[in-house]
Order: sequence, then structure tokens, then C-alpha cells
Amino acid sequence: MNIKPLSDHILIEPVKGEEKTKSGILLPDTAEKEKPEQGRVIAVGPGRKTSAGKIIPMEVKPGQKVLFTKYGPNEIKVDDKEYLIAKEEDILAIIE
Repeated sequence: MNIKPLSDHILIEPVKGEEKTKSGILLPDTAEKEKPEQGRVIAVGPGRKTSAGKIIPMEVKPGQKVLFTKYGPNEIKVDDKEYLIAKEEDILAIIE
């Protein structure tokens, strides 16, 4: 199934965080974990449309690793795989 984001939306595959603490304690799967804040861009929409009808192109591109707001993106599940859909304004930085 192909997903093509509309407008200034971005399809993100979340990147799993560390499974252990800084002190080396392994966290079990049952531990309460926060949403990931990093992910890889899978697809992007064409961009935001201005009131004059001009499209402002997206700054992120597929394949880039990004840092995004914790509670901004919406979670979706496609073919038993979890993705996030975020607006471009939810992207805080591109990780190089």
C-alpha cells in the first residue's frame, strides 16, 4: 500500500530509542515508554499552499532523519507497521 501525504504533511517511520538507561539498566517491553522523537522521512506532500494559491515547497525530503515534537504527529498503522503523520511545523530539525 502506498501512502502519499497531502499538503504539508510528512509520513515518518519512528526510530526506536535506547532500550536501556544511561546507567546500563535494560528496560523490559512492559515498561512505560514515551513516544519516539526521531524518525526517518518516508514520504512528503507537495507543500503548503498560500492564500494566493502558490505552493511553498517542503524543506524535508524522503530518507532524511528528523527530530520532531513529541505529541504533534498522529499515529497510523499500515500493514502491521506503525508510522507517524506530522505537519511540517512539527519537525524541529534534520539530523545529519
